[in-house]
Amino acid sequence: MFDSGVGGLTVMKEIVTQLPDVQIIYFGDTARVPYGNRSREELIHFGEEIISFLIEQGAEAIVVACNTSSANAVPVLREQFNLPLIGTIEPGAKAAIQATATGNIGLIATEATVRSKAYSSAVRRILSKRQGGHAIELVKAQACPLFVPLVEAGLSHSPEARGIARTYLAPIQEAQVDALILGCTHYPFLAPVIQEILGEEIILVDPAQAMTEELKEVLKQLEYNRESGQETHKAPGHHRFFVSGDPVLFERVGNTLLPGQIHDVNQVNWNR
Repeated sequence: MFDSGVGGLTVMKEIVTQLPDVQIIYFGDTARVPYGNRSREELIHFGEEIISFLIEQGAEAIVVACNTSSANAVPVLREQFNLPLIGTIEPGAKAAIQATATGNIGLIATEATVRSKAYSSAVRRILSKRQGGHAIELVKAQACPLFVPLVEAGLSHSPEARGIARTYLAPIQEAQVDALILGCTHYPFLAPVIQEILGEEIILVDPAQAMTEELKEVLKQLEYNRESGQETHKAPGHHRFFVSGDPVLFERVGNTLLPGQIHDVNQVNWNR
């Protein structure tokens, strides 16, 4: 699995909770974080590099634990790589539709994810297949460009984070949503702050659980392929972590979410 930095660890936490026997190879592209201001072409290129690297390491399926990449690059990457790619958008949209009672869904995400309109398109696509029910719409999408740098710096619970969050969340409050998609895997680090500002009546929708359910189905198919005699790679015997930037900072921030589980982080130099 990969993300622009530590954010994807929020998805990893859900996966290892529900699927403790799965071995994960995690890549955080911390030298090029944040992804939110990157072009679609850059995001596709980054995805190509990282997925190729993960396949070299023995990956049989890829969890794209990055909303920006999922929104902008995954459709192209699925055509290029012959293995399952699980993104955030469809699972997150489904979870929000299930969570809302009023039909008013909100989204906070990076600038690139908001610009892509991927979540609103996914909501409409899912609802087009449903019969009846009350009207559901993504009524407000708010870009939060400073959230990722705050999380990467380990400042999720700082006064700065609270002040910035109040500014970003004001339009969400005005839109009177009852379900808010955390449209970046970094944002669950900020969930306590966000929930405090919005109030307990607003449901925070983290796509991680729905992504894990999709991964379960992929793993069933991979196991079926093994039983059918089709060749698959052996997974490593423990979780492994790679970053393109500072491994010490990644380990320090990551262990605030997964205490004691992140160690021996390896740095990958793309110019090697």
